[in-house]
Amino acid sequence: MTTATSTLSAPASAPLRQDAQVIGLVGIAHLVSHFGQLLLPPLFPWLKDAFGVSFTQLGFVMTIFFVVSCAMQTVSGFLVDRFGPRPILFGGLLLVAAGAFGFAASPSYAVMALCAIIGGAGNGVFHPANYTLLNRKISPRRLGHAYSVHGVTGSLGWAVAPLLVVPLTLAFNWRIALAAGGGVALAVFLLLWVNRASLDLPAAPRPAATGSTAQEGSFDFLRIPAVWMCFAFFLVYAGVLTGVQAYAPQAARHLHDMPVALAAICVTVFMVCSAGGVVLGGFLAADPSRCERVVGVGFGVGIVIAATLSFAALPAVLIPALFGVMGFATGIAGPSRDMLVKRSTPENASGRVYGVVYSGLDVGQAIAPLIFGALLDRQQWHGVWLVVIASQVLLITSAFRVRRVRRTLAVVA
Repeated sequence: MTTATSTLSAPASAPLRQDAQVIGLVGIAHLVSHFGQLLLPPLFPWLKDAFGVSFTQLGFVMTIFFVVSCAMQTVSGFLVDRFGPRPILFGGLLLVAAGAFGFAASPSYAVMALCAIIGGAGNGVFHPANYTLLNRKISPRRLGHAYSVHGVTGSLGWAVAPLLVVPLTLAFNWRIALAAGGGVALAVFLLLWVNRASLDLPAAPRPAATGSTAQEGSFDFLRIPAVWMCFAFFLVYAGVLTGVQAYAPQAARHLHDMPVALAAICVTVFMVCSAGGVVLGGFLAADPSRCERVVGVGFGVGIVIAATLSFAALPAVLIPALFGVMGFATGIAGPSRDMLVKRSTPENASGRVYGVVYSGLDVGQAIAPLIFGALLDRQQWHGVWLVVIASQVLLITSAFRVRRVRRTLAVVA
């Protein structure tokens, strides 16, 4: 991702209605991005039987999806700078829809893997396009609210996906469920197309610079240790999220004798409560000095809940509620997590740093399915939860490590 989004300023003031419309449109586009990421995992039990494959093989489909998304994340930053965010965002929505329709029509596992390339390419455009629109269109005094809505809609996208595809699969079949997912992405594309004038960017002069000056120091931010620690933090965070979303419900189902439908509800409860936690976490992140402590408490509660779900004998009806508590606690840590990145970002390298960090998310989401899929194939139900617990310990440790590195650099400077 390039730095254009950080060097071009947002309007000094804009009507509330205008800002709200842009925030809403960008938010619902972000919902589709997360919605598309979680179309397949809730259907793994059905897809496993339909194609005669293992959980590891199904996890590899998601690995393909996120590897492509990771590559597209940086590429789309350049495309956004060249062509503007609106056409790139529209293209992403159409690719997500095409990928879902392809999943629905797949005659074999190999074709489904090819469709993951299409869906992953679509998923990779949303962050560069969305943040460019928010940074350029939203008044500075409302930008924090815009980021909050952006995060909440992403969580809701994860929550809506299993809530849609599992009941449709139970009522009809998994092909109809995935086709409905494609229809959702297509409907959002049409909504944004009708309101496309709201997503026009104001004309902005390009910053004057000579060729040598423009390129000088473009990659200096890569020498900052805190940037790479944030990358690692987001990589591990993506692994935790992937494990809880796609694999922990299956492990809980076997450990606590849960029906499939109740296990699917766990994901929706987790993500809805996570969205609520993000709202509260936004207020807690108002004081940047305590962001590491908020992250520590949030994931600390997540560790306790994960250990309880793994080792305690619990009635099945209680499991979704515990997923909800874990989602709320980790959601509270979300805004403070983002503040860690902001406080470690040089003022003139915002776009590039966020590009590296969000690539960490995709890398983590690409690796995690292979690990968790192998554990499920070996029926290591406790192992799934132990990996979730260990990963959250790493998150807490790395959050305070970023703080220590940042302070060390400040002393040296």
